[in-house]
Amino acid sequence: MVTRVEDDPLRIEFDFPNETRWTGDLSQTSNDRLARELAAGMVQLTHPHGGVKRRHTAIQYCVTIRRMVAALTEAGFEGGVADLHKSHLLTYWLAATGEHVARSKMLLQGCGALLEPELAAFAKGRAVKRRMASKPLAPYSEREWRDLEAGLRELTQGLLRAHREVVALAKLGPDPSERGMNRQNLAHLLLERGPLTASGVADALGVSLFVFDAAKTDVKSLRDALYPAAHDTFALRMLFGVYCGVVPDGIREVTMEDITWAGSKTVLMAYDKHRRGIESVTLPSRAQRLLNAWLEMSGPLREHASAKAAETLWLFRSWRSEIPGRTAPLFPIISPAEVPGSGNKPRVHLAKRLALLSDSGGPLQLHSSRVRTTYHQVLSLKGWTGRTTIDPNHSARVEGDHYASTLTPAQTDSVESIIEDAQADLLLRARPPLVLSEVEAAAFAAGHPDQVARLGLDDAALAELLSGEMDVFTASCANQLAGVHGPAGKPCPARPWVCLLCPLAVFLPRHLPNLLRLRAYFARQSRRMTTDQFLAVFGPYADRLNRDVLPRFPAGLLEAATCEVADTDSELPLRPEEATA
Repeated sequence: MVTRVEDDPLRIEFDFPNETRWTGDLSQTSNDRLARELAAGMVQLTHPHGGVKRRHTAIQYCVTIRRMVAALTEAGFEGGVADLHKSHLLTYWLAATGEHVARSKMLLQGCGALLEPELAAFAKGRAVKRRMASKPLAPYSEREWRDLEAGLRELTQGLLRAHREVVALAKLGPDPSERGMNRQNLAHLLLERGPLTASGVADALGVSLFVFDAAKTDVKSLRDALYPAAHDTFALRMLFGVYCGVVPDGIREVTMEDITWAGSKTVLMAYDKHRRGIESVTLPSRAQRLLNAWLEMSGPLREHASAKAAETLWLFRSWRSEIPGRTAPLFPIISPAEVPGSGNKPRVHLAKRLALLSDSGGPLQLHSSRVRTTYHQVLSLKGWTGRTTIDPNHSARVEGDHYASTLTPAQTDSVESIIEDAQADLLLRARPPLVLSEVEAAAFAAGHPDQVARLGLDDAALAELLSGEMDVFTASCANQLAGVHGPAGKPCPARPWVCLLCPLAVFLPRHLPNLLRLRAYFARQSRRMTTDQFLAVFGPYADRLNRDVLPRFPAGLLEAATCEVADTDSELPLRPEEATA
């Protein structure tokens, strides 16, 4: 990142790591010496010397420089950084906000040797004022969100319709009648030459500006329709956020290289939220259609922009000069320095343009981050649980269909092994439970050789199983170290109800009291949980217990075992979070 202080006029020029530029104007301050020394300190705070590497942060520091110089001048200070004393700074800090105090201390630290040693230690000390804790933005209400989306959609449709009408008029060709000052010829001229001002159009037609005065209104309306201005670009960018929910920084700084068309109906967009690297999202269908509309609207502007500016997705025309104090040119500047941010004015202009009202009756404040917050709230109301997937807008099944089918050979083998293990587990669970009566238990080895082989039991292990030496809470376990529900060779960590679906479990009459205690526990849980929650957590186990296990025992044994059930949590080996009380 390159940062330099220039004179005539005094300014700081920033070349950011993302190849964008911005110039901070310091020419109108009341103390040029102090402003220049603070600007030099600002250079020491920028990347790679410091943490300032974004346009938004640079703007904040330039605002702090102007306010600090103005406040100190108003207090009677006329020197430079070397002339500052504690009294000067305390007077300013006590009147400034916590944010400006923190940034001014960083600027003074950047000045280095110019600052007195005692004052340098004071600038590095604890904060004179703490920054106000920020509050999370509350989502828009349902009515506010509906009105915002409808207003933005109607505005976008109007802009696209006007753009297409002017482009169609311009493609009819030049019309020299009325000295070329009719709408058709003006539209053709603007499309061919770019977004000229009225003076530029008059020069191109070879007429004086006085003669051309009557056509100025047509030039403005045609130019606005052909070449989006900042407030039009901001409106489409806001609607794009409503449709896809990407962070505002990510949307604003997307380039043409970040857009990938994966087929005719799938668009991938990469973006950087400046927190954890590059991320990507598959755009919803509405966002794809809006993207295509924007590329159509910005096409003429992109043709007349510089090569670097044309790479930016959300570009707009601007009449501001890159160097403060210079006269704005007849032709608008369309460059990366003007493209990334549109400022606060378009946001205020859009709110008034749409005439949006909040639930309290006042003007609705537009904020891109609040749009993202509302987008995620709407998703959660539609059933999105927030679980981590490749794309948070996809379900696990959709992602499996879309992503698990396009893998490398090694990944394909891994996925197939996972699928085979899952299928084997399902087959084991589908087998009927092994429920034995006293008579069946005595003749089990002779009458069920296939089951003995499935359990992998020899004579000694079979004797231990039937005698009760291998009992757990719910059943007799053929092998607690088999690793069905945990690491092989370690005791099984499964909860008591998991045994109901385990292929190693054998249910005997002595387990009936615990099975009935488990049924009572399921009944208590069903009363405290919603139906969907209960079915997701305990549904398969309760179904196996009521349909496949308990009906296999005689009614007399069930009645006798019921007398031993107290219907309390203390009867089961539960964890604190599993209690029903």
